[in-house]
Formats: sequence, structure tokens, C-alpha cells
Amino acid sequence: MRASWFSVVILCLVLFQGQSALADKRVALVIGNSDYQNVPRLANPANDSAAMSDMLKNAGFDVVQLKRDLKAAEMRRALRDFIDVTFDADFAIIFFAGHGIEIDGTNYLIPTDAMLERDVDVPDEAVPLDRLLSVVEPARKLRLVILDACRDNPFARSMRRSGASRGVARGLARIEPAGNNTLVAFAAKAGSTVADGDSVNSPFTGALVKYLTRPGLDIRKAFGFARDEVLKATNNRQEPFIYGSLGGEDFALVPAVEPQGDTPQAVRQDYELAERVGTQEAWDSFLSSYPDGFYTRLAQAQRNKLLAEQARLTAAEKARQVEADQARNAAERARAVAEAETRRAAAQTANGPAADTASGELNKPPPGQKPVGPLAALTPPASPADAASAGESVMRALQTELRRVGCGPQTISERWDGSAQDSLTRFNKNAGSRFDVKAPGAEVLDFVRNKTSRICPLVCEHGYRPNGEACAKIVCKDGFELSDDNACERVPRQVKRKQAPTAALAPEPRSAPEPRRGSAPGEAGGAVRRADEASRAGFYRKCMGATTGCYERSIRNMTPEMARAWCGRAPTC
Repeated sequence: MRASWFSVVILCLVLFQGQSALADKRVALVIGNSDYQNVPRLANPANDSAAMSDMLKNAGFDVVQLKRDLKAAEMRRALRDFIDVTFDADFAIIFFAGHGIEIDGTNYLIPTDAMLERDVDVPDEAVPLDRLLSVVEPARKLRLVILDACRDNPFARSMRRSGASRGVARGLARIEPAGNNTLVAFAAKAGSTVADGDSVNSPFTGALVKYLTRPGLDIRKAFGFARDEVLKATNNRQEPFIYGSLGGEDFALVPAVEPQGDTPQAVRQDYELAERVGTQEAWDSFLSSYPDGFYTRLAQAQRNKLLAEQARLTAAEKARQVEADQARNAAERARAVAEAETRRAAAQTANGPAADTASGELNKPPPGQKPVGPLAALTPPASPADAASAGESVMRALQTELRRVGCGPQTISERWDGSAQDSLTRFNKNAGSRFDVKAPGAEVLDFVRNKTSRICPLVCEHGYRPNGEACAKIVCKDGFELSDDNACERVPRQVKRKQAPTAALAPEPRSAPEPRRGSAPGEAGGAVRRADEASRAGFYRKCMGATTGCYERSIRNMTPEMARAWCGRAPTC
């Protein structure tokens, strides 16, 4: 009896773990950029790159390199290393998921550390699509670049344009690959953008993993099936597109193995083998091999049962997470109640019976309502002092983590004061989060700890400007001096006046500066006192009085300590 071709495929997957036994050498580089530093994070590229990498490995590719969250230098190094693999390859694939941008008809892929403050910065900070095409060029039979990167330009609002003629369009620009048997696949056709969707993977990547490595399926038909599924999933709003051309030969990433006959016994043996493996991939392989028949319907039922179980487990995990979040929130509320009770007890002790009487009047229930008992009954088993201590340790740890990612504060204390609240406000602004700055919980600490790089931009003192991760001193050339807003301005010429010969022998006496209007004794114009009050409130916006505009231009490059000293100066502009 002949050995079924399906049995051979399944045994190869199980025993050899997807290792290719084919003559053609197939290599792939998969890049997923999710954790962008200067724009909001993307959720799907991390999942899309993982799904694409697993699909290619299961298809028996000889080399599959998975890279995630690459900075500019790392992305160029990954492409440079991958070109060494493509020299003796027959099939070469590069998959990129992340942000892309088009400038004057040229497409660029954006690394995670790109800032793109101006349109002229794009060639220096991003990687051109032509670089990817040159990397896959050495492959002998098929060269393929897949881009799930046609999202809206996240830098469009903040990017400064160098000229009115320079164009920054939506999506990516149309491309015509020059090499033979070279294809470039866009998640959406030129000039349009894609939707990330509501599932784990984007609509484009989710469709590709179903069809791209189906045995014997020509790659053009695979992209056609994926296109139809994306159009259906997005209500015809997103249409994937392919640029380039292939010859008349079929190009299948996984060649088909010709069966020698589909006898009932062979089909049954293949069904039993797929049932022993029991994975979704095994049932998909069986269904693609036997599209009709009694065992096909049984296999479809087994596959549906497996998917239902996976959905049940996913729902159970989500419910468990919701319960954990609710328990954590309840603990946070109990801690807040315990702290309030501790403060109330301390106030009663300090104020004596009068405070108790006033407190009793305030806590007296409305007419007709039964008292609920002492408030302390709502506290957790731990003592209020322990709860307060735990809250203070969380606050101190959160301030330490905020300083690590560049958001401050200047000093770390056990109190969550105005300076700490300003630090969390800056973190929310730069990280795209919306945490409560008044009473952050443990989940905020966990979120900040997961950040591995700087979140808030570097702020330097007056006379210094950011240079990478350090502050560099500003040096003005001859004839210029540093102004209050950290710019080099030309020194105005001064008319020399003739002085009596004796003037050079003794300097003119200098009168003490007059105190500013509204000054308090011992203070320069009352500004130091106002600066201290503004410091406790978390801002300095009014400490310069009539010279607020001058102060606001300078405070951007000062620490709070320098700002306090600056507020004590006489007005300079």
C-alpha cells in the first residue's frame, strides 16, 4: 500500500520540526517595530512579525531571522547581515511591519528611535525601501518584499517642511521594481492607508498567514486570496496591492507533493494521523489535501471544536485578568480609606473632644437611615499604618522610575507632591498614556517600569542644549552673546564717550539695585517668596510679574532650582 503524501507532510512537521528537505534554499528576514519612542506605540507589528516568523519556520524555510523594535543603526545592521544570507538563496523574503512614510515619491521605513522633526531629516533617520530591494537582489529565483506599513504618518503634525514644493503624502508611493521576478506587496495600494483592526493581527498579515505557504499555491494566487479577505474584513476600505511582475512559471513558497491516489483507507489513515497531532495546522493541512468527502466534514468539525476551546480559554484568561484588576482597584480604594481614617484619627487626637463632636455631627446618618458602623470596618486586614507605608513606598518607587525615563522629579520623597504630579503629567504627554496624576496606583508603576528607554526629552540648563543623551554648552562666536532664550544674538555696538583722565583711575560707584515693586523685607522684589509658593504649587508661570513673557522663554531650558534663582533677578527684558 502506498504511503499517503499527507502522511509524509505531517511526519516531516512532527519529526523534523519544519526543516526543509527541498533543494531550493529559502531565507527570510522579519522585522516588527512596535515600541516607537517619539510617537504612540503600535500594538499589531509585534504580533504580526511573530505570526509571520512562525509561518515561515513551519513552512521549512532554511533561515528565518526575527528582529523587533529596531533603532536606525540596528535596522541597517540587520539588513547588512541578511545580504550575506541571500547570496546563495533561491527565495529571499523581507517582511516589515511598522510605520512607513513617503517623501517626494520615495518610500521610507521608520525605525523606533526616529524623531523626524523636519522633512529633510527623513533620509538620515529612516531606511529607504530601495535598500530592502538591493538586499534581496542576489536571490536566484524569487525576491519578495512585504510591507504592512501603510499607516497614517505619525509625524505629519509636528514635522516642519523645508519648502512648499516638498510633498509628504498619505500612505506609500507606487513603485516599479527593476529586477526580474521581484515583487513588492503593500498592505494598501499607493496613496491609501491601512487599518490595524480589532484582532491580534492586522487584516493584511492575518490573511497572508492563511494562504502564503499553502503547498503548491502560486504566490500570485495567494496574494489574490489575501486581497479578497482583506476587502471583506474592511468593508472594501483597504485593498492590498502588488507591484512588479513574474514570468509564466508557478512560484509556490511550499511546493506541492503529488499524491499517488486517494483511496478510502489512505484518507482514513491521514485523518487518524491529523487527529493524533491535534493542532490547527494539522487539520488545515488535511483540509487543503482533501477538500471534500466524509472525513473532510469530520476534520472540519474537529477544527471548529479546537477553535471553540481556544476561544473559551482566551475568554477565561480575559475574565481572570478583569477580576485581578478589580481586586487591585479594591485594594487601592481600601488603602485610600485607611489613609483617610488615619488622618481623621490623628485630627481627633490633636483637636480633642471638640473634633470628636464635630466629626460625630458630620458622620451622623440622615433621618430614617441606620448607621453603618465605624468607618474602620472597611479597612483591609493590614493596619492603616502598614497600608500608608506601602502607599508611600509605591510613590517613592514611581518617582524613581519616572526619573529613570527622563521625566523627573528633581528630588524623590515619600510624598506625592506637585513636583511628582508634574513628572507624571510629562510622562503621560510623551508616552501617550492617561494615568491619574493625583492618585496613581501600582499599575502605573508597572507600566513605567516596562519602559526601557528615555520617554521625556532631555531638558538642559540655560546656556546648554541637548546633544544626544547629554547637554552641550552653547558657545557663541565673537560679536555674539547668549540671550535669555538660549540663542546667540549680535552684540549691539556701543558709542564710546570721552571720559576725563581721572575717570580711569577710580571706577564709578555703583548704586545698589532698587527692589522691585511689592517686595518683602529681605527678598529681591518678593520674587523668591513667590517662586517658593509657585514651587509648592508645581509651577512658576507668574513669578516674574510683568516680565512673564521673558521668563516663559527662559524656563524651558532651566531646572526648578535655576528657575527659583532666576525669579530673584531684576527684570531683564
